[in-house]
Amino acid sequence: MKKDQDKYEVIPFPRVRQPIVDALRQAKRMSAVHALLEVDVTDARRMVREFRRKTGGPLSFTSFLVFCLARSVDENKLLHAYRRRSSLIIFDEVDIAVDIERDIGDEGKAPIYPHVIKAANRKTLREIHDEISVAKRDDTSSMTKWTGRYWHLPEFTRALLWRAWLGSPYWRKRLTGTVGISALGMFGKGTGWGIPISTYTLSITVGGITEKPGQIKGRVEVREYLNITASFDHDVIDGAPAARFLQRFRESIESGDGLSD
Repeated sequence: MKKDQDKYEVIPFPRVRQPIVDALRQAKRMSAVHALLEVDVTDARRMVREFRRKTGGPLSFTSFLVFCLARSVDENKLLHAYRRRSSLIIFDEVDIAVDIERDIGDEGKAPIYPHVIKAANRKTLREIHDEISVAKRDDTSSMTKWTGRYWHLPEFTRALLWRAWLGSPYWRKRLTGTVGISALGMFGKGTGWGIPISTYTLSITVGGITEKPGQIKGRVEVREYLNITASFDHDVIDGAPAARFLQRFRESIESGDGLSD
């Protein structure tokens, strides 16, 4: 008895994905450890809504998280240090890479690319939000041209390029920043944590929000909890400074840092 042939479609592999594939291959070399957090964002989300009403302008929760992250790292800059052989390069500016999905013309949606917010530790909450908003609308013709050229390089050459870039803290900062944050909640809803493959000393993956009972001032009420994964390069960061950073980051979010200014 002859079976019906399976139906399928063959399409070209998107050339804009090749830099991501190569970066992930190099990232697997990092000694990554991950911490899963639940952060009570009930008050913070309410304060964001109040901030919008008070200022009369939009404000994304992602921008608020970037603001809190930048200031938490600023208090202990070892968290975004890059290793160069027997030295650690610790930058003064906290450059945070935020994942953004952009249109690339005829090819539709591009893969999620990082937009680097330079010196985020010195910017206001509104400045961070405005920069992210502009980045989402930016023309990407230069990006498309670059990926078009990169696509034609031999795999051996691409691997050498990535090793050179990742081996230079200065080029890493210039191209991809010093801290990464991926806000999965921007692209979908639901609870859960993400475990990234990262090239950063510190990377934050923001998952979904879930409602469940919590104890507040001796009483039980339904609260909103945000799932966050913090990933560290264990070659650079030990458990104690990582724990102190997580505590500061949590406090910054739960207190609505920057929303009452």
